Amino acid sequence: MSTEHQQYSTDNQSSAIAVYAEKRGFEIVRTYADEGKSGLNIGGRPALRALLEDVENGRSDFDALLVYDVSRWGRFQDPDEAASYELRLRRAGVHVHYCAEQFENDGSIGSSIIKTVKRAMAGEYSRELSVKVFAGQANLIRLGYRQGGAAGFGLRRLLVDQNGEAKGTLDRGEHKSIATDRVILVPGPEDEVVVVREVYRRFVDKGESEAQIALDLNARRIRTDLGRAWTRGTVHQLLINEKYIGNNVWARTSFKLKGEHIENAPEEWIRADGAFEPIVEQAMFEAAQEMIARRSETLSDEQMLAALSQILEKKGYLSGLIIDEVEACPSSSSYRTRFGSLLRAYTLVGFAPDRDYRYLEINRRLRAMHPDVLASIVTGIEQLGGGVSVDEQTDLLRINREFTVSVTIARCFQTAAGSNRWKLRLDEKLRPDITIAVRMDPSNEVVKDYYLLPALDMREATLRLADYNGLSLDAYRYDTLDVFYRLAARVPLRAAA
Repeated sequence: MSTEHQQYSTDNQSSAIAVYAEKRGFEIVRTYADEGKSGLNIGGRPALRALLEDVENGRSDFDALLVYDVSRWGRFQDPDEAASYELRLRRAGVHVHYCAEQFENDGSIGSSIIKTVKRAMAGEYSRELSVKVFAGQANLIRLGYRQGGAAGFGLRRLLVDQNGEAKGTLDRGEHKSIATDRVILVPGPEDEVVVVREVYRRFVDKGESEAQIALDLNARRIRTDLGRAWTRGTVHQLLINEKYIGNNVWARTSFKLKGEHIENAPEEWIRADGAFEPIVEQAMFEAAQEMIARRSETLSDEQMLAALSQILEKKGYLSGLIIDEVEACPSSSSYRTRFGSLLRAYTLVGFAPDRDYRYLEINRRLRAMHPDVLASIVTGIEQLGGGVSVDEQTDLLRINREFTVSVTIARCFQTAAGSNRWKLRLDEKLRPDITIAVRMDPSNEVVKDYYLLPALDMREATLRLADYNGLSLDAYRYDTLDVFYRLAARVPLRAAA
């Protein structure tokens, strides 16, 4: 279930299944539940994948599977996908029962027709819901409200109530908790606003490049909103984002129904101009855009594509950020303007954004997530009375001046056979006493679990993890970091004695 509403809460499903089992004389020996998971694809369904693996690998200790109704396999856009999973179980000798349906799943023509219709209806429900959600989000954008994402350097997210009254600024990682509350962007700390305006002046009035500006900001120890060093690409993004002139722009890309990320044409973007208080003058912003566009005006289409081909040959893949990081190359926005979209430019140089491309986007998202994970760990230690210092250069934690800890986030990827794998690289240079490995779930959006890996027991610099790794590694696995926090907790001497 993806929500707690009505009959699809897991408690209600369990109750209905228990009643069905009692009436039919079944004994329930095992339960598989994907709580709070979307049913649009199997990638985010660990329990469903575990069920299929147990049955097909001979680990199942049951003869029948009780499912609440046909839609609980998932609301797949291809109705045959749910049918394929039922077929796999039936071939392994496990019969499927639908507890809340009005038909017997007996293989008759009638039951087959009803199942096919209901599978199609389940997928259509998700499609219609997606349309409604998109329309609702688009309407909020047009009203001037922010729909997710970091505020950006020089800006902050302000929480307002349904009457537009300010309730407070949201820190990084914080979200609104009341449905009627909304989020808008407001100018951030004055020192950051001054830096943003300085970047525009140096780029427009002095003709300095993004790389030169980044070099100077780093020399002055000014960090980005994520606490990282500036690069040509991050300065470029600051120069082209309309939020700095108060415009609320959304839907530059789409990710509907858990499908592929699609880059939308500018005319399809949802926007509200002048929604926020600007921190850069309109004329200054437009001048920056003209200068960026002029850099590629003297280049023919062939020359621009040749430059893109060189990047592809050198890097092996392409993305907007990679393009923006390359000096003496047109920016990603120039390619969008010239060829209509980055994807079209990619196609013209023979690059298809496939799994490698998604891998880069996932890694970038996980890098952005790292400071929040680090901050939550620091908070957890301090709440139990522990002391912690953070090395600004390496993010190494020193706990109670006694031991050091490194935090790494492990991306989940799947093998050709569909098995989950994680690859961990331990820091041999810093040699922390403990490495906290944050293992992501298959969607790479939610933390699956944690490994507390002591340096004394780690013999390899690179670890490859599967779902199950044996006692030598899984002895260090925990669902939460409570054990680690207790390790770092301080107690009074009298209590310790």
